[in-house]
Amino acid sequence: MSDKQRQNLIASTRTALFGWARKSSLWPMTFGLACCAIEMMAASAARFDIMERSGMLFRASPRQSDLMIVSGSVTLKMAPVLRRLYDQMPDPKWVISMGSCATAGGPYPTYSHLQGVDKVVPVDVYVPGCPPIPEALFYGILELQRMIQRGDRQVKESPVDPLPELETSAP
Repeated sequence: MSDKQRQNLIASTRTALFGWARKSSLWPMTFGLACCAIEMMAASAARFDIMERSGMLFRASPRQSDLMIVSGSVTLKMAPVLRRLYDQMPDPKWVISMGSCATAGGPYPTYSHLQGVDKVVPVDVYVPGCPPIPEALFYGILELQRMIQRGDRQVKESPVDPLPELETSAP
């Protein structure tokens, strides 16, 4: 093999090549529920342009997306819909929980709000804040891309019940 041919040769493993392709072509599903969705839209707008820089394209259909960004508070009425959309996404699929409402229920410790979206869908990356700034979302996306590139996957055991039981205290 000549030196000119060696310069044009790239050696890699199949896992590394697929990891690079998956991390470079994330298509998030638009699933904005509250004020965090405004920050997600701001991250996609001209000032930050995070989605364009990272090669992401928002999709409105779950069958065309592989990343769900849950931004905002999830009510118990919305939990089965969230789970149904997650189940319709093709594998491999990832979830980012954006904001304190999606992560832990936020300032709503009430009967109607889900206290963490991880009770309904398995979450890969948590983005803290109320609401998180666009740079925090960008950092969360970068962490997810690093996780995909390395091939690290958290335990993806899905919760069994799409509508978690309410904790009721007897008077």
